[in-house]
Amino acid sequence: MADGSQGETSYGETSPVESVDRALLALGALARAGARGMGLAELAAALGLNKTTVHRSLAALRFRGFVTQDPSGSYVLGAAATQLAEDFFGDENLPVLLHPALVALCGAADELVHLGVLSGTHVVYLDKVEPERSVRVWSAVGRRRAAVTTALGRALLAYRGTERSMLPGYVRAAGAMDADRVWSVLEAARKRGFATEEQENEVGISCVAVPLLRSGAAIAAVSITAPAERMTAERILWLYSRMREVLPPLLPAGLTLPEAPAGEPTGADPGDRPQM
Repeated sequence: MADGSQGETSYGETSPVESVDRALLALGALARAGARGMGLAELAAALGLNKTTVHRSLAALRFRGFVTQDPSGSYVLGAAATQLAEDFFGDENLPVLLHPALVALCGAADELVHLGVLSGTHVVYLDKVEPERSVRVWSAVGRRRAAVTTALGRALLAYRGTERSMLPGYVRAAGAMDADRVWSVLEAARKRGFATEEQENEVGISCVAVPLLRSGAAIAAVSITAPAERMTAERILWLYSRMREVLPPLLPAGLTLPEAPAGEPTGADPGDRPQM
């Protein structure tokens, strides 16, 4: 393969800056290689470039910390490269990235929608979208709540590799809660793919939440909040089905919902939506 031919896309277009394009191609190859990395000759062969060209690209990437070289001589992604995704999906950016998805979900469910993340033993509310019919609840962007008492927090903890031995701190933050009950709630959330909370933060208000996963671990969660009288078992399943339908196409690349459990109930047909 001729040197530089990797700069051509499947559409026949050529990169306007070949040196940058080669560096990006090297980053992509090293990302796919993972922790084992790639030697110079292997990387050059994979890219269809000569070793001198690849070495120059790697030198520039090493200078900025996007690539490092392990003791064996293999090149691996550096901290600067992996930090890009961390910064992109940081708490400051998530409300902007996910707001359109929250708006769409609010419209589909006609209920209050929240976005939250973990901060220590608590959930912090990063964004909210209210339906035309108001739902008066305590929530506000920036407010915090003990994670194990909220559907958002339970969805997050259920999909963050939380172990039973880690629960005492979360339970203490919540006050009067039993660790055995918390663990059973998290196990149920993992089994179903969603978490619930029934009037545990505010009388008359209940929630259902799903986690947003990056590389298999929850970094945020989205919930639907409604008066408890509307949150029957059947409607919770209906709302969960709306989450699975509306959210995935609107999530930024790299974020997913958990895979649907085997034999997942779908709830009522949209045409049979309860009239509230």
